[in-house]
Amino acid sequence: MGNTVANVTTGKPQTSGAIYRAASGTTLPASVSEALDAAFVCLGYVSEDGLKNNNSPESDTIKAWGGDTVLTPQTAKNDAFSLTLIEALNPDVLKVVHGDENVSGTLDTGITVKVNSDEQESYVWVCDMIMCGGVLKRIVVPNATLTSVGEITYADNTAVGYDITLTAMPDSEGQTHYEYISAVVSA
Repeated sequence: MGNTVANVTTGKPQTSGAIYRAASGTTLPASVSEALDAAFVCLGYVSEDGLKNNNSPESDTIKAWGGDTVLTPQTAKNDAFSLTLIEALNPDVLKVVHGDENVSGTLDTGITVKVNSDEQESYVWVCDMIMCGGVLKRIVVPNATLTSVGEITYADNTAVGYDITLTAMPDSEGQTHYEYISAVVSA
């Protein structure tokens, strides 16, 4: 098999939404076409930088006398996702950043955000996207915690956004996330 141009792709968000979050224990989809459980909440627009996944192993280098590298055992393999949520007026986005219990109200009634050092809870996450040629891709993260929020900028030429990092932890099967990819089937 040689080079195949059709296998080169980009990833764009689904027009109905791309990033979803639900409470731990919510039923997870096992394909790109399975409907999401009603508990999943869409978090709206993400910045043009999209979704990034850092899933790189870390290792130590063991050297023999004389300097030759003879072994490189893996010491860790973190699985983290980063993105910038830009719907800064969306209470569900604020709940991601500050915790569900720390955000109340709606834009119409007034939103109250309590900022404190409460520990973040783990949630399940889904990212739906469309690749070139109408191919669908779904990333399902069964157990992830918000581990970082970047600096928040309030300026007249930039969308207010929350640059977040989610760190995935293994599920009961030892998997930190699942990826489902499938060509669209015509009706």
